Amino acid sequence: MKDTIDALELLTEQHDEVMDLFEQIENTDDSEQKAELFRELADKLAAHATMEEKIFYPSVMSEETQDLLLESTEEHLAAKRVLADLLALDADDDRFDAKLTVLKEHVRHHAKDEEEGELFPMLRRQLSADERAGLGNEMLAFFELLLEREPRMNVPAETAEAAPLEMNF
Repeated sequence: MKDTIDALELLTEQHDEVMDLFEQIENTDDSEQKAELFRELADKLAAHATMEEKIFYPSVMSEETQDLLLESTEEHLAAKRVLADLLALDADDDRFDAKLTVLKEHVRHHAKDEEEGELFPMLRRQLSADERAGLGNEMLAFFELLLEREPRMNVPAETAEAAPLEMNF
């Protein structure tokens, strides 16, 4: 077993995990199971976004990444707004599945197109394997800590504006 995890591998694994949760939610007709899976999805999305905003983005901020990171925080904001709407609905509400589809598209675009498609290749050039491993370990520890606290409950309070980004380059 490795005792370090590359930050970009960690994020990619988390992206894949939430996309899989979307599929599981879409493929169940049981409203209790759907609600339970959605709570897990909401917690993972909330913890992931917080981890990126507080640790990952500030750590990788540079002149080259600045525009993508600003766009990323705006994408997080859009996703949090839909997530907050979903948290206020019952899983068997007529609008739940429609809003879930919108959230899935936001997350897919942000994770796959923007981060994995544009940001990560840039960062592979900028950061050494050791730097990515150190960052990955810090991010994973923070993510696991956040997950213990039902992070989805914080989302409605995070929908007014995008998370601030430190420009320290």
